[in-house]
Formats: sequence, structure tokens, C-alpha cells
Amino acid sequence: MDYPITPAVRLLREKRVAFEPHLYDYEEHGGTRHSAEALGVDEHAVVKTLVMETDAHKPLIVLMHGDREVSTKQLARHLGVKSVHPCDFASAQKHTGYLVGGTSPFGTRARLPVYVERTIFDLPTIYINGGKRGFLVSVEPEVLRDVLPVEEVGVGIEKGGA
Repeated sequence: MDYPITPAVRLLREKRVAFEPHLYDYEEHGGTRHSAEALGVDEHAVVKTLVMETDAHKPLIVLMHGDREVSTKQLARHLGVKSVHPCDFASAQKHTGYLVGGTSPFGTRARLPVYVERTIFDLPTIYINGGKRGFLVSVEPEVLRDVLPVEEVGVGIEKGGA
């Protein structure tokens, strides 16, 4: 299968990580629901890469189940900061080197702290962005610990929850 060679793919190859590429037709604002349907997998196993920043403009990445949202209040409390909010598209692209919708936690331009919802590690396989819109890679969740500076958090909430 032909797939894009992104900075994420280069990093996974360099670290000798076993991964499987998955291409699908990207849909603007389709989110993880669309990619999960396109690949025929549970949205809970599709992990979104969210680029956020603290009130002091310190960028960070949060990895969250596709069917959950991040409680920015809980995350701010965990980090000991006033607030955390999503980066605007331009900042997110500047920090990661990726287009929004194609952001991978692997191979980012700047080395950012990565906070992973701890229940992600309970899954046998996760589907995570490979660094391009319409391109996910499936890996074992342990890979996150092996190649990223991760910290586990419990900040996931039901979509539309408080």
C-alpha cells in the first residue's frame, strides 16, 4: 500500500515501531466519527491529537479518545495553571508542523509535552493521525510511552458534558 512519508512515519520507522497505515477520504469537520466509520473501527479507539496551550501560552498536546472531550478545567487543575484552551490553527501548525486535521503527536516540529488520557492504554490497538489529513496509523498504545514524553491524565468527559 502506498502511503505518505510524513515526519510521523519517519519517526516511527526510525524507532522501529510496528504500525499499519490507513488511508481514507478526509472530510472537513468530519472528525473522528468520520474516520472511524471510514475505517470500520470503534470511535473510542480513534485517538485525536489536540494542540492546546496554557494561559501562559505554553503549547502542549492532549491525546483523547475520539468519542470523548477534554475537560480543560480538569487539565488546568492537573497542570497547576489558570486555564488551558485549544490553540488557534496557525499556532497549532507552527508548533507541530502539521495542518489541523492532520496533526500527529509523532514527529512534531517542537518537542511538546504530551498528556494521554490513561484509558487509552487499556485498548489493544489505537488509530492515530499519521501526519496528514485522511491518514491514520494503527499502533499498540504502548508505542506512545516508547516514543513520546507522555504523562497520563484523567481528563476525558462525555461529548457535550461539562
